[in-house]
Amino acid sequence: MAARKSISTLSSSQSISSPTPRVGTASTCLGGKVYLFSGRGGVAMTAIEEKGSLWTFEHSKSMPSSAPAWTLLSPGDPNAPYPEGRSYHALTNDGFKTIYLHGGCPAKGRLSDLWAFDVPTCTWTELTQAPGSGRGGSSIAVSGGRLYRMNGFDGKTEQGGTLDIYAPDLNTWNSMSYAPDGESGPEPRSVSCLLAVELQGRPSLVTAFGERDPSPLGHQAAGKMLSDIWFFDIETSKWSQMEAAEGSTERPAARGWFGADVLRHRGASTDSIVIAGGLDEDNERLSDVWILGFSE
Repeated sequence: MAARKSISTLSSSQSISSPTPRVGTASTCLGGKVYLFSGRGGVAMTAIEEKGSLWTFEHSKSMPSSAPAWTLLSPGDPNAPYPEGRSYHALTNDGFKTIYLHGGCPAKGRLSDLWAFDVPTCTWTELTQAPGSGRGGSSIAVSGGRLYRMNGFDGKTEQGGTLDIYAPDLNTWNSMSYAPDGESGPEPRSVSCLLAVELQGRPSLVTAFGERDPSPLGHQAAGKMLSDIWFFDIETSKWSQMEAAEGSTERPAARGWFGADVLRHRGASTDSIVIAGGLDEDNERLSDVWILGFSE
């Protein structure tokens, strides 16, 4: 596991439209673009309502770093249903043309809804709601044509012990239970991550870090954070905890509310993941970037 030594900052002209400052947002990368939906902001820190629109960001090596790159992508039919603004929701995509949005915290309460956004037509479709209570801070990922959902906070406790699986072709959910004891499977948590990867050519899921016990101050402070990393073998339906390589002394600090994504390696049978920033147990904002490589 290695820390990134430097990072470049991209900026856009102040005269060009761009997202307002916000927290608790969610993003996903598809077709060379970053898609970002809602969040909370403003003086009152309420859910940002943009009537189903997503912000897209595109950058290429042929573009100067100062070039404007933000575009507001609105639904093709403004009268069609769309998901309400929210924060601490989850966003992912199928690698082709569909973006999935799940759960989060609207103006009041927590949601368990699932929506699909068809990028070519800019159309939202509401799908079957996920099982269980509404929650924020859950994680979703797509692998093998199925969407996986786990973890989150329902307003009372951190969720765990269940991996929920959505079949787009059937518009149905089913669930797989496991022991969330930190030995047979990951402990309950929220604001963590779930990433679909290939490990030695096998389709797998990776979940890492997150908040185990919430702060009594809610979103205003940090709770008990975790530093563990787990992978789920989709073919065998078994969890295994990742261990640091022998002799490795550096690893990311426990955290939640961080960014994470998959790094694909051309010609390789095993992916890596990148983890950036977040909030630690001391309620300090982190600015580090780490790359986690898995041994072949």
